[in-house]
Amino acid sequence: MMNIDPKKQDFKIGIVGAGAMGRGIAQVSVTGGMPVCIFDAADGAADKAKDFIASMINRSVDKGRMEQDEGAAAIGRLQVASRLEDLSDCDLVVEAIVENIDIKQKVFQQLEAVVRPETIIASNTSSIRISSIASACQHRGRIAGLHFFNPVPLMKLVEVINGTDTSPEVTAALEVIGKRMGRVPVVVKDAPGFLVNLGGRAYSTEALRIVSEGVATPFEVDAIMRDACGFRMGPFELLDLTGIDVNFPVSQIIYNGYFQDKRLSTYPLHESMMEAGRLGRKTKAGFYSYEEDGTIIRPEVDRPITVAPARRVVLTEHSGALDAILRDLGVSVLKEDDGVAPILADPIGEDCTALAARLGLDSRRLVAIDTHTGVYSRATVMAAPGADDAIVLSVMAMLKEISGGVTRIKDNPGFVAQRIRAMIANLGCEMAQIGIATPEDIDKGMKLGLNYPLGSVELAENMGRRNCLQILEQLQAITGEDRYRPSQWLRRRALLDLPIHTPD
Repeated sequence: MMNIDPKKQDFKIGIVGAGAMGRGIAQVSVTGGMPVCIFDAADGAADKAKDFIASMINRSVDKGRMEQDEGAAAIGRLQVASRLEDLSDCDLVVEAIVENIDIKQKVFQQLEAVVRPETIIASNTSSIRISSIASACQHRGRIAGLHFFNPVPLMKLVEVINGTDTSPEVTAALEVIGKRMGRVPVVVKDAPGFLVNLGGRAYSTEALRIVSEGVATPFEVDAIMRDACGFRMGPFELLDLTGIDVNFPVSQIIYNGYFQDKRLSTYPLHESMMEAGRLGRKTKAGFYSYEEDGTIIRPEVDRPITVAPARRVVLTEHSGALDAILRDLGVSVLKEDDGVAPILADPIGEDCTALAARLGLDSRRLVAIDTHTGVYSRATVMAAPGADDAIVLSVMAMLKEISGGVTRIKDNPGFVAQRIRAMIANLGCEMAQIGIATPEDIDKGMKLGLNYPLGSVELAENMGRRNCLQILEQLQAITGEDRYRPSQWLRRRALLDLPIHTPD
């Protein structure tokens, strides 16, 4: 069927829709050396888009990012179509219009009547199944998804989405075209949320669950995930930025799309924020408050600690990580419990309550430290209900001597970082298990599409496969929730001690 050469010099791209996404796709196409014809049903919209793209290219020239003759050539490759029929000679048409299945199907039918039989027709949809769009078409093999991220010129990722009937030649051609546009293509199965929107669920939904359980405040969770885990934005900053009115409905679509798999569920707090109209930065009120100019107002998360730092401690179980930290601090480890010193632990997936019960410890003096993301940028501590506050504070004061900040949370299996990271990794592994994409493409998608410090599959490797599995198993055992059910992809590779990317 495919006799179009995606590498040919004059490969022509039609764009339907001259909004932010359509403009961006047109811009990366012309700067990638391909002629573009842009159409929009609204009078004058395509002309405005052409002027906007020209101004963006000229700005790149002015800033020295592009040579003047290159910029002029790119602008020269951009045409405006006055009617859909003007796209008849295009080799690829990308639809970038409103997220409405009926309207998209109608446009695809109109395009099929106009373009050549071998022309590829792709949708930039972020949420509608490609197979649903293709079901209204005659030649379903040439229909695929080509999902870009906003703003297109800055976001390097593009998802190439295979519908049920998409031909392998079309997929391969779109990968080539994506690269010509200067993007990094990942091939994705046609499923709810595709790759990035699905993979991004765990970060925010587990954070919402943690806050709803009273474990920590949104601001404390964000500080931990930024400082200790290397995320550019905390989950609540990110929810505010994208808009609660956007991310709550998407969460529900994906949750229902996977038939209410509890690992994908959000929490009532998410809906409550939307119902209250606290939509985030756009309303200047979300989880955070904002200045009139949109600047985020960050509450202080670190309080002054006035007690003397602990100098003598007891260790519950051997811990190389705690030994190293205590050596750095010059703190003595007692060989026998004196009944007074803080008892320190660094549990994996266990809370202080379970740890105290398992080892018969004095829960009032037990303080757990999360060593798994380090303590030097930000340390996290927790204690069981009824703990001696003076002892907890003495351990916090001790850590403050080497740490950029110390956050105390309530007793909780998996602290904050272990819990959120394990859920991200588990979802990445589940996506590999059900074939959403290759493990390598899943990692690429999460890093390029969401700016994660690590891909969600490689995160399991970074945490330690067995550690990651243990955190989830402990969470499932302690909470009794199916939400923490480990992916079989993770379980098998952890138990067999195989690298996480090992294919089936």
